[in-house]
Amino acid sequence: MSAAPAHIPKAELPPLLLDQGLPSVLLPYQGKVLSTTSTIALTVIEKSRRIGVTWALAAAGVLTSGAARKAGGMDTLYLGPSLDMAREFIDAAAMWAKAFLPAASEVEEFLFKDHHSEGDKDIQAFRIKFASGFDIVALSSAPRSLRGRQGFVIIDEAAFHDALDEVLKAALALIMWGGRVAVVSTHNGDLNTFNQLVKEIRTGKRPGAHLRVDFDDALKDGLYRRICLVLGKEWTAEGEAAWRQEVVDFYGEDAEEELFCVPKAGTGAWLSRALIEARMQDGLSVIRWEQPDSFTHESDHIREAECLDFCERHLRPLLAALDPHLRTSLGSDFGRSGDLSVFWPFQVLADTTRRTPFVLELRNIPYKQQEQILYYIANRLPRLSGIAMDARGNGQALAEFAVQKYGSGMVEAVMLSTEWYRKNMPLYKAAFEDATVILPRDEDIASDHRAIVLDKGVAKLPEKGGRRKGTDGKQRHGDAAIAGALAYYASLIDVQVYKVLSTGERVRAFDEQPGVQVDQAVGFGVVRRDLNLGGY
Repeated sequence: MSAAPAHIPKAELPPLLLDQGLPSVLLPYQGKVLSTTSTIALTVIEKSRRIGVTWALAAAGVLTSGAARKAGGMDTLYLGPSLDMAREFIDAAAMWAKAFLPAASEVEEFLFKDHHSEGDKDIQAFRIKFASGFDIVALSSAPRSLRGRQGFVIIDEAAFHDALDEVLKAALALIMWGGRVAVVSTHNGDLNTFNQLVKEIRTGKRPGAHLRVDFDDALKDGLYRRICLVLGKEWTAEGEAAWRQEVVDFYGEDAEEELFCVPKAGTGAWLSRALIEARMQDGLSVIRWEQPDSFTHESDHIREAECLDFCERHLRPLLAALDPHLRTSLGSDFGRSGDLSVFWPFQVLADTTRRTPFVLELRNIPYKQQEQILYYIANRLPRLSGIAMDARGNGQALAEFAVQKYGSGMVEAVMLSTEWYRKNMPLYKAAFEDATVILPRDEDIASDHRAIVLDKGVAKLPEKGGRRKGTDGKQRHGDAAIAGALAYYASLIDVQVYKVLSTGERVRAFDEQPGVQVDQAVGFGVVRRDLNLGGY
């Protein structure tokens, strides 16, 4: 192996660390993170994605909470933007605890009381207890209870916290009582509060330490060598260069912000890539169908036949595999030649998680065939309980056809506006944060969700720009993200469907006969509960 242990000058390490042999474990930048956060009241770290900074902070948390009070020990409170990140941090801390302090307790899951003027709220959290009497607590939100605590606060991926101003205000109040605060993040736009904090530290307007570790800094300090060491691969300069380029290409237009600490001008991404990928699952299909311009000029029967053949081969098996007992919603974002049309169903699981069975993307498909596909899918979705369709521009016609066919109680033609985004996008984001949404593992879908930005506090697609190249080299404009948001919105529409028997009798199609499909009935109707129409 070519990778040698990294060494950190002893002068840069607090006394407690010298007994642990850390210089041979941490890479130089990780050691700098640990030593700075262990000795400075406020440390702000702008960093590249996935270079092990949080792993080093977990070591700092263990050494801080495992020490006696007279040695500077105190509680550690980790705040991340998602429960998955809290779990990842506490797992890293548990690993360090076993190495440093075998007497530490195992990780326990508990409900953290978040005291609020409107009443207490229970937040899922994780904890490790130490013989010193101190704890490490990791949770996924920013509780106001932080004001009543004392210790070492780690605010991870700070740029993606919804109320970072409030979190910082509460956390920084701890400093006057001897606490320490580490604020660490990749960037999320130059107008983000995190970037403003970085500027304040760098210009001396606020006291504290500033660290910046981009992707090349990490490579220079041995990141790829360490990866080779862990994976049992032989390090070569050529291999490192190729790996670097592969990672940069993967992030594409986001590379400057995600890897090289350069915040984008004007806005910031609404969802972090880490949070999006945490909600993705293998084995969920993304079907894509594209036709040349000449397809538009084929005769009706040829287009209809070819479209039906596509549906039968690619969609029927997926639709037939859906659980007939689960409620299903459908969202659709419309595009014709420039943008994509995307059809996105959700099935609502028993625990209310919205699971994506498949996503269909259409490029350059004629209006009539988009209508044909819409009916093919909607007629076969079990327990269909809501359809939300983009009704802007040319999408208005397709949405109108759907309203006419399935009824206004079932279908909502959505005019996407700032007010709609303001009201509904926070609900979609909350599903990501609460792990109640499941997406296909697909780079283009991740990229589309990253295209949503905060514009004057509202999450939406940017009015100018925002177009990106997909993995096929063709333009995308956040189409899948909008379809997903509409599908989630449709899942909140509360309807009951009845079918009409040949006798004229009306019976509940789904509540009494799970799995009954619309196309099995002589006729059908919809009652939307939130219209308070009552009865059948």
